[in-house]
Amino acid sequence: MSKPAKSTRKIEVERLCFISPDAFEKVVARLEAAIGHPDLSRMFRTLGKAQPFSEYEQEVKRGLGPTGFMLFMKLDHGAVLQKDAGRAMPKMIRFILGNPLIMKEMAKHAPDAGSYAPVTVLVDERTDGVHLSYDRMTSYLAASGSPEALKVGKDLDNKVEALMANAANEGKPSIL
Repeated sequence: MSKPAKSTRKIEVERLCFISPDAFEKVVARLEAAIGHPDLSRMFRTLGKAQPFSEYEQEVKRGLGPTGFMLFMKLDHGAVLQKDAGRAMPKMIRFILGNPLIMKEMAKHAPDAGSYAPVTVLVDERTDGVHLSYDRMTSYLAASGSPEALKVGKDLDNKVEALMANAANEGKPSIL
């Protein structure tokens, strides 16, 4: 039996952050209103049976919100931090969201894209406002060398940036 191959590669990640002066709850509500909230267990059962692929596409599209994304998971990191600190701060929620059809297009050209999709948008409250942070897909995919995957990744980045800008109510963007 041969030994498995192993490799390590450094990836430089570009983080986009919007800072909103609005209340945490308002920012979260705007983000949630823009993404779909499908019944994931029902949807994945249906997707598993879908034939031909057009049925799969239709089921995914039913689960998408107006921005073309759906929520896969919401993790309330703030609740854990608050238990430790014993107060109502900081508030922090990690939204895991995406679109399986976009992931398919990226992974078709760069299999590593499957490691980065769905994406994370982190919303957290700080002294200077509510931060919405996202690590750009194009920074993950740059090492793939696939112009096709980068094109899809750039489109995804633009859509996520628009989603964040809307949720931040056009708060000021910065690249971290």
